[in-house]
Amino acid sequence: MAAIDRFRLDGRVVLISGGARGLGRVMAEAMASAGASVALTAREQDRADAVAREIAASTGQEVMGLAVEVTKADQVQAAVAATVERFGKLDILVNNAGINIRRPIEQLEESEWDLVLDTNLKGSWLFCRAAVPELKRNGWGRIINVSSMLGEIGLAERTPYCSSKGGMTLLTKTLALELAPFGINVNALCPGPFATEINLPLLNDPEKKAAMEAKVPLSRWGDPEELGPAALFLASDASSYMTGATLFIDGGCTAQ
Repeated sequence: MAAIDRFRLDGRVVLISGGARGLGRVMAEAMASAGASVALTAREQDRADAVAREIAASTGQEVMGLAVEVTKADQVQAAVAATVERFGKLDILVNNAGINIRRPIEQLEESEWDLVLDTNLKGSWLFCRAAVPELKRNGWGRIINVSSMLGEIGLAERTPYCSSKGGMTLLTKTLALELAPFGINVNALCPGPFATEINLPLLNDPEKKAAMEAKVPLSRWGDPEELGPAALFLASDASSYMTGATLFIDGGCTAQ
């Protein structure tokens, strides 16, 4: 097999949580363009369906939208079941859904801590738990947990987010050990500051935008399209000897 062919996903089925916007949409498009059938989730069915239609039209692949609240175990299980029912199997899970709340700790409510941890960490755990039996059935699988550079380094006023992403990184390492005997590779994709919707509070504030750029060795925010190839690498046979790894796409932030 030629090296470039190892990046193809022909015949593979991908489920991406939070796949209707931001980096999730970029990853959904990248994987569909590589030949995969894709199921993507959003909170609203209309949005999930609209994005699914757009990606299907641009790539020629089958794409379905699912409405899922990732903190609800029954909805997560139903999403996995619907994906298998539609496409016959599940090969690749991408845990991307996440939120951020930025404030000093004394200004945060307990409910806000719970919301971030439940969405980012518990939601990913629920999806892994629901998907693993299907991946084991195949004897081949990929789980990509979208952590963050803030799962490795801290940043002030982000105690819930950094805690959740640190948990994602260790969830990845632990599951990698647990699932290696079954042919399932589990890796973490760790973005740095990307110009996406979740970062609009910083992007729309010139001072905060410039302050973040000053922290990045490459001196700029990431273009969301730069993440797609990295996700494709982890989803494909190109990364067949990687598991339990954290892949940083962060402009050099964690090299400091």
